[in-house]
Amino acid sequence: MLNVKKLDVHYGPLAALQEISLEIKKGEIVALLGPNGAGKTTLLLTISGILKTTEGRILFEEQDVTNLDPHKIVSLGIGHVPQGRHTFPTLSVFDNLLMGAFIHQKEKAEIKKDLDWTYNLFPILKERESQRAGTLSGGEQQMLTIGRAIMGRPRLLMLDEPSVGLASHLKREIFSTFQEMNQKGLTLFIVEQEIDLSLSISHRGYLLRNGRLIKEGAASHLLESKEVRILCLGKELLGLS
Repeated sequence: MLNVKKLDVHYGPLAALQEISLEIKKGEIVALLGPNGAGKTTLLLTISGILKTTEGRILFEEQDVTNLDPHKIVSLGIGHVPQGRHTFPTLSVFDNLLMGAFIHQKEKAEIKKDLDWTYNLFPILKERESQRAGTLSGGEQQMLTIGRAIMGRPRLLMLDEPSVGLASHLKREIFSTFQEMNQKGLTLFIVEQEIDLSLSISHRGYLLRNGRLIKEGAASHLLESKEVRILCLGKELLGLS
């Protein structure tokens, strides 16, 4: 579904990503791991067209989407839930969700169908339908940003640190919802510091360090990797000397 080939991205003279090559197959959940500053967010922003490549290509369903404008990439089927809870705070939950459907200019019946699925995934959003987004709790706002992305009918959904700032039970709830979304046919690419949580639902994963991919493999193997844990968590947290 997604094929990234020898991607380089620079911030001025600074190389943020170097020779990144990876692939995501239809129906997978793929985790992108790495310490802070490794380039994970940069990669998602580049796939989304928000940042531009210096070298390399990005193919989505065999179509070259390298450096396309973000709205064109969304219309082709790549959704992106960025880090942080970016809602329209003065708009209602309902209107925030409608903004996600805007790119496709769908018929009312199609919008209703997508709303029903979103409310089925996140029932609390149905309860809060008329409430202003800015008055929601942090977990509810995160659900709203995910729901808004779903309203755009992506076939590939990228999520950047979806569990940040959430209580443990909400993290588990949201990741369980990701599995449900995947079972319904949605392909997911997840950046997440909670490596146990992300790898527990993923099929495969990649490890990024200093702008380079240094490891890839089945999620079960990465879950057992000492190298992954040291890079992502640090020796101090692992009790290592």
